[in-house]
Amino acid sequence: MNQTKVNPYHRSVSIIGVGCTPFMYTVNNPETDGLTEGEMFGYAALKAMEDAGITAKDVDFYFHGCANPLAGTGYLTPNSQIANWFGMKGKASIHHSEACCTGYLAIEQAVNAVASGKYNCVLTGCVEFGDSAPYPNDAVDTPKHPYKRDRITMEKFLKTTPWLYDRAYGRSLMAPIELIYDDAAEYYVRTNGITPEQMDDTLNMMAYNNRRNASKCDLALIRTPFEEEAKEKGFDNFMDYLRSPYNPRMGDFLRAQCIENKCDGAAACIVCATEMIPQIAKNLKHKPIEVLGIGCSCMEASNPHFEIRATEEACRQVYEVTGVKPEELDLFYANDFIITSHLIAAEIAGYLPKGEGWKYICEGRTAYDGDKPINTNGGRTSFGHAHAASGMADVYECCMQLRGECGERQVKGDPKTAMLRGYGGAQNVAAVLLRTID
Repeated sequence: MNQTKVNPYHRSVSIIGVGCTPFMYTVNNPETDGLTEGEMFGYAALKAMEDAGITAKDVDFYFHGCANPLAGTGYLTPNSQIANWFGMKGKASIHHSEACCTGYLAIEQAVNAVASGKYNCVLTGCVEFGDSAPYPNDAVDTPKHPYKRDRITMEKFLKTTPWLYDRAYGRSLMAPIELIYDDAAEYYVRTNGITPEQMDDTLNMMAYNNRRNASKCDLALIRTPFEEEAKEKGFDNFMDYLRSPYNPRMGDFLRAQCIENKCDGAAACIVCATEMIPQIAKNLKHKPIEVLGIGCSCMEASNPHFEIRATEEACRQVYEVTGVKPEELDLFYANDFIITSHLIAAEIAGYLPKGEGWKYICEGRTAYDGDKPINTNGGRTSFGHAHAASGMADVYECCMQLRGECGERQVKGDPKTAMLRGYGGAQNVAAVLLRTID
């Protein structure tokens, strides 16, 4: 496998503003049915500018991320087609798409643009209608309604997953993969000597901890505690419920509650040269969050254990270039649309001890009120998965935690340093290190 040497930034870059919509099923609610991509992205962008105390005139450039723009929005160049919704008429911009890793690589691109010295202040945001598509949702070349949308069933969504793989290169496999669920769980059981029953409990507890976190988050898609769901179905405790046919196995290991809940949403942030903050964001009322460094890797998903290998490379890069040690991390986020990401990424990053992370999870130590909090917003299984926007929503949550502004779900102590491990697109991986500036 190739390795890359990452060089330090030419100047310090910080996140000074963040914004995020609720993650939701827009077509299910009369108040949100008919929302357009411009309105969703624009809401997040304007909230990020407001949070930074700036206006559109202070922004030099913007990045627009969407995992599947043509199928999801009906736009070919959505960065330009939605610019008027948030005051960016005439501003230069780029659209990019890295599937479920889009939001994390949105930070990478924006930070590079500022660290290079070309721009001083950049907006970067992502939007996705993961649960709906322009009406009529039949064929890409059918003329679409400007704002009316149809729900996308999981059956129809799964028909698109072969787009994520190199099906020509995979011909030697006789049957190229369409979606991988159990690889990381099986690998963990086999290499760490735990039983399938212990892995089952670990998977269920990851889902439970995510739901506990989401129950305290106003922006989360699903907030009902599992205790309430269990009681409604006649169970005395949540674990019996999660082990039951109400939470069926999807394969050898993963159950239904271990997989993403696809939905609609948008998020954005403002990155600025740290030295320019006093000049550009004179009204900033909170501490900036410095982007210390970002490591990236990419492995096409027909490669064995691709997520594990790419995460190892991305983490190696970012630790090497920044000099940060794993023991300095106070918070960890993982794009866990397949929930095992939550466990294996935290161990590879050194946030949880290798081979022991499952115990931390089963003991509840990775919930928002534990000593090793992970995905304090609820992750992809409870906060929801608006594919491109999910990573940026994690950036939003991470910055709010580092600023001490998360209210009831604020983590213990005074968090200073966090890692976000992005993953997606069969498969791009990013490891982002953030730290507060006092």
